[in-house]
Amino acid sequence: MSQSAELRPGEQIVDLPPAEDAHLRYIGRIRTPFKTREDCPRQGSFDGPDCRVELIPALEPALDGIERTDTLELLYWLDRSRRDLLTQSPRGSGELRGTFSLRSPNRPNPIGTSVVRLVAREGAVLVVRGLDCLDGTPLLDIKPARCDHAVRKRAEAERQG
Repeated sequence: MSQSAELRPGEQIVDLPPAEDAHLRYIGRIRTPFKTREDCPRQGSFDGPDCRVELIPALEPALDGIERTDTLELLYWLDRSRRDLLTQSPRGSGELRGTFSLRSPNRPNPIGTSVVRLVAREGAVLVVRGLDCLDGTPLLDIKPARCDHAVRKRAEAERQG
């Protein structure tokens, strides 16, 4: 999506100065079956389709030990999103809301997050379920999901006590 995409009734935009304060590096690309925004599920699901998280091959050692967790949090750059919307009308709602009160991909810094289920690791590629982004989306980071750590810690405490 681009800045020239059509606005819905009541939506407002802002003209921001060029961004110059963050220097992010894409660490790979996400491959999904979703070619258009309309194809994307509203939110990902662990029973959704297998998707591939393709890291830059040089970063493969950074994945060592990743199989120790079942769930991961992916951060990615929603490169086809508008960055100038102050208010938005969510698809099909007719309601007007502020951008920061929504999970819309259209935002000043279009960073997306998903908690995904790790299915397999194939070298520098992770097979996951639970994504809701477009095919080819640039990957920013991968982290063990907080909830996975909390669940493991609780289960360990229950076994000991």
